[in-house]
Amino acid sequence: MAPWQPEPINQPPNKWVARWQTAQLWLRRGWPFAATALFTLLSLQLYTILYPPPAPLTTTDVDTQIHEIIASATLPPAYSTQVYQIILPSLVFIQTKQAGGEEEGFGVGSGVVVNDGGDILTAYHVVADAVEIELIYADGTHTGAIIAASEPANDIAVLQPTSTPGLIVPAVLGNPNAMRVGDQAFAVGNPLGLAGSMSAGVISGFDRSIPIDDEGGRLEGLIQFDAAVNPGNSGGPLLNRAGQVVGIVTALANPDNERSFTGIGFAVPITTAGGAAGAPQY
Repeated sequence: MAPWQPEPINQPPNKWVARWQTAQLWLRRGWPFAATALFTLLSLQLYTILYPPPAPLTTTDVDTQIHEIIASATLPPAYSTQVYQIILPSLVFIQTKQAGGEEEGFGVGSGVVVNDGGDILTAYHVVADAVEIELIYADGTHTGAIIAASEPANDIAVLQPTSTPGLIVPAVLGNPNAMRVGDQAFAVGNPLGLAGSMSAGVISGFDRSIPIDDEGGRLEGLIQFDAAVNPGNSGGPLLNRAGQVVGIVTALANPDNERSFTGIGFAVPITTAGGAAGAPQY
């Protein structure tokens, strides 16, 4: 018979031991996450120290930046600026000496070089009674001229210079038939003797007719425009916004018989005027 032994007593586990075991298990499983979170926090703190956020903009700062941007903006040149630069080398100042009774008279007008030979289109009435014609080119060259051809019925004359400047820059002829009422138009000439003046406006009508004498003579098929013209503009070019000659300025409306611009000017279409200089029809 085996000796009697007491049965083992089941003692409850120590709660502190259990907690420690649980903590050890958590540490073994959670320390990578905790380390990553701690590293992230430290990195953010270091970044904030090294690269502090910019101070918020004040109203003054915003206004200053807006003014700087506006001041530095470069606007494209206007069409009128480009047109003037294109036509200026082809523009001619015309001075005339006219015999009139006991005293000699003088007149001024405008013209434009239209071909490689240096021929100049102008209004016939500018040179019709001239005994001497002097041309002044954009580069300052002076020379005399003769009337090589004329069409008084269309108020057009072609001048041939007695000598030409070293550089001839003929204007480019445009097509007035491609234009419409409301299209931009530019008149360049020498109004009131003010050389190389430019005015801008729009085409305001086509196929106009105006009287030219007391005998019933009329100019037909004219272009009407509202760019300012005055005595001295006659014979100068009317231009489209590409700088092409679409007409030769011939007259201005004079409802009060004054020789001043009242808002309406007229030009002979280059399709008509160019024929006097041998330009092809188009």
